[in-house]
Amino acid sequence: MALSLNFATLLTPEHIAQLLRGLQFTLVLTVSSWLIAITVGALLAILREGRGRWVGWAVAGFVSYQRNIPALAHLLMWYFGVPALLPLAAQSWINAHNGEVILASIAMGLGVGAYFCEDIRSGFRSIPQGQHEASRAIGLSYLQSMRYVILPQSLRVALPPLVNHTVMLFKGTSLAMAIGVAELTYVVREIENQTFRTFESYLIATVAYLVISLSLMGLGALIARHYRIPGR
Repeated sequence: MALSLNFATLLTPEHIAQLLRGLQFTLVLTVSSWLIAITVGALLAILREGRGRWVGWAVAGFVSYQRNIPALAHLLMWYFGVPALLPLAAQSWINAHNGEVILASIAMGLGVGAYFCEDIRSGFRSIPQGQHEASRAIGLSYLQSMRYVILPQSLRVALPPLVNHTVMLFKGTSLAMAIGVAELTYVVREIENQTFRTFESYLIATVAYLVISLSLMGLGALIARHYRIPGR
């Protein structure tokens, strides 16, 4: 039997508006999670590279925990478990301000932040030890040398794996549908339930994810090429 495609049923103004809202939630979730991830990743990498043994062990434990637990399990724990530990006022505030998106952003940001931490630490190890010593010799503290000398160079070296994990983060936003976030996959499933056009519905989602993922990879490649350290 020949495959019959019918996109007219899907591309109505109502469904297009739904798809755009779903895409908006996907992008908001990606950006907010990425900001949390890059902040957490940089802070953890700096702390782990310091001389505090106990701090280093604590960071290593956190990174290992985040990287070895499924992302879906993190999402479910943050959505169902963490709010129960908060005061009622905090729970009410979260529920009134798109709590699903907030909690999903935190869960995904912390998870990807563990990968960012290891990416940035790899960048640290690529910086010659002489630059560490020189920055301290001119009077910079450990944090100042990291901020002004080591971290900027490390981020440039770590750009390729950071881009790869950013794409992984974007694709992983589809898991947020499990806690009711109306992102792209959630919306596509709703449209499929309304129209019974299964193949066409998920084909639209597949193309959207593919286009955005390839765009992120292309943009990352351009940025990496622009900020590449000469000689590396």
